[in-house]
Amino acid sequence: MSAPIELSDLQQWMQSALIEPKATSRQEIETRVRSTSRLSAVAALGIYQNSYHLRIAACMRDQFPALCYALGEGLFNDFVAEYISQAPPESYTLYDLGRRFAGFLQANRPDLDAPESEPWVDFIIDLARFERQIFSTFDCAGAEDLHLAQLTTPDPDLCVQPSLSVAAYGFPVGDYYHAVRQEKSPQPPEREPVYLAVLRKDYVTHTVPVSFAHFIFLQEMCRGGTVGSALSAVSQQLSQDLARVKLAWSEVSEIRDNWIEAGFFLDRSRA
Repeated sequence: MSAPIELSDLQQWMQSALIEPKATSRQEIETRVRSTSRLSAVAALGIYQNSYHLRIAACMRDQFPALCYALGEGLFNDFVAEYISQAPPESYTLYDLGRRFAGFLQANRPDLDAPESEPWVDFIIDLARFERQIFSTFDCAGAEDLHLAQLTTPDPDLCVQPSLSVAAYGFPVGDYYHAVRQEKSPQPPEREPVYLAVLRKDYVTHTVPVSFAHFIFLQEMCRGGTVGSALSAVSQQLSQDLARVKLAWSEVSEIRDNWIEAGFFLDRSRA
């Protein structure tokens, strides 16, 4: 993640003027912005303000295409404008622009004071979280130049590759996202707990549904754990005998083999 940038007084004023044009007085604009023979200071700043918001909205639509589809472009752009007002960009690049968007939606959800959360709002927030996971995976460090594990790699030498992440969601957001990308016009899904692994292999991002037990296993390994500690985590979470969990891991080889072939793991002995 890029470090927050230190802005000069002029830069801070310009950022504020671009984000909240109505809060900027004409006198301030004329003091800080130079007029030309063709454009007044106010008109010149207005062009920058309009192009700034258009660029921000376009960038956010690229990062959250399924969310934009679910909300509709007009409402999505309204949310983006309010988001940028509350959480101005912290980096010179726009890579981190959407990093806090799901948190913003959670903090500003319309049903905060309701006795029960609205499923539609929960879905929107989950979708924002998932699309951020996808976006981050595409641009993060991957395993393209590293030694992926082979089927013959011993369990003690298995470790997750850099781009792998897992997350739990309350809706099938992965299915919805891919349907939007394939221009299938999906309807909002019903509530359903899902667990997804996301990774990049050969510069292609993949979404892999996993079970709750597999989610616990992979979550432990993503935290730096080993196969042994991951099996112990599954045993504790599911209240199952550890010996039985280890036996299932060794006997149901399709899980291990499929994950290795999908590029989940590196061979730490060759690092």
